[in-house]
Amino acid sequence: MIPPDGVEALEALEQGLVVALPTDTVYGLAARIDRPGALAAVFAAKGRPADLALPVLIGADDQIPEVAGQWPEVADLLASSFWPGPLTLVVPGVDGLGRRLGSGGTVGVRRPRHALVQSMCTAAGPLAVTSANVHGHPPCTTVAEVASAFPGGELAVVVDGGCCDGIPSTVVDCTATPPACLRDGALPWDRIDAVLSS
Repeated sequence: MIPPDGVEALEALEQGLVVALPTDTVYGLAARIDRPGALAAVFAAKGRPADLALPVLIGADDQIPEVAGQWPEVADLLASSFWPGPLTLVVPGVDGLGRRLGSGGTVGVRRPRHALVQSMCTAAGPLAVTSANVHGHPPCTTVAEVASAFPGGELAVVVDGGCCDGIPSTVVDCTATPPACLRDGALPWDRIDAVLSS
């Protein structure tokens, strides 16, 4: 069930605004992927470099085709082993995804283990979500930290989900052979490597 502030956030997302959501890792800045102005606002609020594409969160596996042009076998293996959870998989993106979501024709996709954000993604569609922080600063793990990091009205709604875990997701490039770790995170690489080696 989506709480009142979640409903308010869904309305803001529909209007093309940026909201902050709790996830199973850290708080994230979220925007609808079909609202270019909102995606630009995420970059502006965060001070994110223009060439650093935004990852996408999905609520269920049936949303994968909305963002992934291909779903490599290795992505299927890792998703079936670790989703929902703190693992972002870089795969070929769908045509026309746009440079803010796709970098070099790829897109980072994650299905989080957080009931609220899963429900939000199911209701609104896949969401562009990046950690809630000014670029180069530590990710926010509480609502108070989000409010402190973004005091200028950049966010339409901040959904209170309590304290988040604080460790960003591990990112794996599934377009590389062999798959490559692009960022160490909450899911240890040795667990991923064990699945890949099995």
